[in-house]
Amino acid sequence: MATRENVIEDFGHVSRTVGTVFRYLLLAATLFGIVALAVLLVYVANDAIQPLTADPGWHLTFFLTLVVPTLVVGGYLLRADAASFRFGASVVGLLAVSTMFAGGAAMIFVDIVSPVVWFSYVLALAIALAGVVVIERFDRRLPFLARFAGAGGVIVGSLLLVPGLVQALPVYPTDGIMLTLSLGAPVALVVGRYAAAEAGRRGTLLAILAGVVAVGTGEVLGPLLAVGAVPATVLLSVAVVPTGGYAVGAVRRNPGLRPGLAFAATILGGALVGAAAVEALGFAGPQSWLDWGFLTSAHSGTAADAGLYPAIGGSILLMVTVAALSFPLGVGAAVYLEEYAPDNRFTRFIDVNISNLAGVPSVVYGLLGLGVFVTYLGQPTGTVLIGGATLALLILPIVIISAREALRSVPNEMRQASYGMGATRWQTIKNVVLPRAFPGILTGTILALGRAIGETAPLIMIGAPNVLFSLPTALSSKVSAMPLQVYAWASLFASEPFYQAAVPAGVVVLLIVLLSMNSVAIVLRNKYQNNQ
Repeated sequence: MATRENVIEDFGHVSRTVGTVFRYLLLAATLFGIVALAVLLVYVANDAIQPLTADPGWHLTFFLTLVVPTLVVGGYLLRADAASFRFGASVVGLLAVSTMFAGGAAMIFVDIVSPVVWFSYVLALAIALAGVVVIERFDRRLPFLARFAGAGGVIVGSLLLVPGLVQALPVYPTDGIMLTLSLGAPVALVVGRYAAAEAGRRGTLLAILAGVVAVGTGEVLGPLLAVGAVPATVLLSVAVVPTGGYAVGAVRRNPGLRPGLAFAATILGGALVGAAAVEALGFAGPQSWLDWGFLTSAHSGTAADAGLYPAIGGSILLMVTVAALSFPLGVGAAVYLEEYAPDNRFTRFIDVNISNLAGVPSVVYGLLGLGVFVTYLGQPTGTVLIGGATLALLILPIVIISAREALRSVPNEMRQASYGMGATRWQTIKNVVLPRAFPGILTGTILALGRAIGETAPLIMIGAPNVLFSLPTALSSKVSAMPLQVYAWASLFASEPFYQAAVPAGVVVLLIVLLSMNSVAIVLRNKYQNNQ
């Protein structure tokens, strides 16, 4: 008996020792990876931004106006009220990320889709939706086929007739007003309902009206700030109004978070005061390659004049096409496999192949796109549609797998409760399963899009040009992307100025976009987990 107890004690001691060693080995490996990645990012960012080229007074000014106040206020809140600290940081982060996305949206409305075209199609969709709602009010008076035919006729007729009629008008409102009505008003509707927490119908209407008026000021502020009415309206619609609505709504729901607004104001105010101070004192900032000219200029044979603007626009159009193709197909396949498909050899064979396809190298998908879309279907090479379809094939297995995992996370008891109330399978999926799983589905899709935006091999295989000097304006236009542009600078235009200037600046822009997309996915995942 004593021998057995000694063996058990020795076994437990050895197991604990091995577990401790294994844990510290994992910690060391993680720290090594983080440090190595941080060193690489610092090295690339230093080449792109060159912070040491600024005047010492520039650094001192921002240190006193931004760094010191942020550390003082943030340190105090972190110890006294961590929730307020996180809220203030989230407000600043939301404003930064949404501003970046607003820049991409403004690029679309300035150079790709005119505001009048966007306004005409939004108006057509609104009329179609109103018609469908009116038809649904007669659900007990009309048979199903009549309602279906009427709804389909309203939708098709509206989309076919309204855009042409609106665009043929001799006179229509200014671009800023059309964007305010077609983009700012829907955003203000959503944001106003969130901001006016428990304020009643009148308070909600006032909040929505305040959001629309705030967006409408872009028509005046844009020319005053020398950025134009369209970019200013888009910036207010996508960044400023949503951030303000989030801050107001969160404080109304939890007044204890108000100190977090002081932390956000300290960061934003410190940055503005520092910028005004260095401008007034005449301190020169960093001689950064990553500046406004780099973001708004096309490619050039010299590194000093090279820009990333057409590649940024191409990446945006590719991601819109990829999302439009991969999201409905991936989610639809996931819903069928999880909720409808029987458990047999065929479905298990499909499961195994989907998992295997998620690990196939991206160049293979490029060959697939070349063979199917270009060679077999005879489509032109390197267009927005072909590039988006190829990248959609690349991330489709990832979208399916992540969507299936999100659907599996929905407790089966919720399905049974819905069935017990008399709901059909489709009603259960639509009203119970999908709303519960949607945050997880959206998180997986965003992460998959983050992989697609950084891929180069598939675009090279389908013949996408490395360099373009203008933005694509249609799905059939040639398209480039940020990874392709950086690859061209590092290979076709290989020289010391490009290696030390354009390539690091392009890499930093691409990393900022990737980190922003991943941050949105992380926020959605954390919010979803906290609501479980």
